[in-house]
Amino acid sequence: MRTARARHYLMCRPTHFDVVYSINPWMDPTKPVDTPLAIAQWERLREVYLNLGHTVDTIDPVPGLPDMVFAANGATVIAGRALVARFRDAERRAEGPAYHDWLRDNGFPELRTAAFTNEGEGDYLPVGDWLLAGTGFRSDPRSHDEAQEFFGRPVIGLQLVDPDYYHLDTALTALDENTVAYHPGAFSPGSRAVLERLFPDAVRASAADAAAFGLNATSDGHNVVLPQNATGLADQLRDRGFNPIGVDLSELLKAGGSVKCCTLELRRAH
Repeated sequence: MRTARARHYLMCRPTHFDVVYSINPWMDPTKPVDTPLAIAQWERLREVYLNLGHTVDTIDPVPGLPDMVFAANGATVIAGRALVARFRDAERRAEGPAYHDWLRDNGFPELRTAAFTNEGEGDYLPVGDWLLAGTGFRSDPRSHDEAQEFFGRPVIGLQLVDPDYYHLDTALTALDENTVAYHPGAFSPGSRAVLERLFPDAVRASAADAAAFGLNATSDGHNVVLPQNATGLADQLRDRGFNPIGVDLSELLKAGGSVKCCTLELRRAH
């Protein structure tokens, strides 16, 4: 039996969403973007969370920051402590202070901005007592030591090697305290060996489901919200006792983001 646990999420409405620059392989500024459709898809995701019993706070979108909808990149929050992102790309750097100020004003006094490039929960995913940490395209490997010192939990560094999966949360998702799903092809041989050692019973996603951004998902321990086109992954999750819930975030995928990218988990101190 899988047990759901209510979560506390932070999201940012894609009021200013657009693709006007390219900082990952999914972004093509020549392709038109339907911002009202992006907003409608985002509202549906928020509704799914509320219907599951989760708490959803929102941060005000800032004009000129079209990627601010991807709240997961804003920080990593564990046990009430928040390590705020330091973005690699100039186009996104102003998002860090916006998330810093929201966290400061909403009950997270133990926070600081990362000294090294660190793109929040895009590259940092708590699983049990570990903090899985991605590098290779965005977050600086030196940020792994910084996160370990700040959170006081062991950090497991994982090397990403496929530019289509430029953040850890595009290639791996935490399903519960002991279980992950991941796409082996996104990782270096050594990192694949680490994942096999730590999670021998992991769900391994196919290339097709990974390309549908199926691993950019959220889980409450039972319900897994994921892109609706990742049908093979949904079947695997169902076989493992999870309840997959497919959503359509196709408009946001034009910027290389989906369910998890839109969702920052606010883990309070226990």
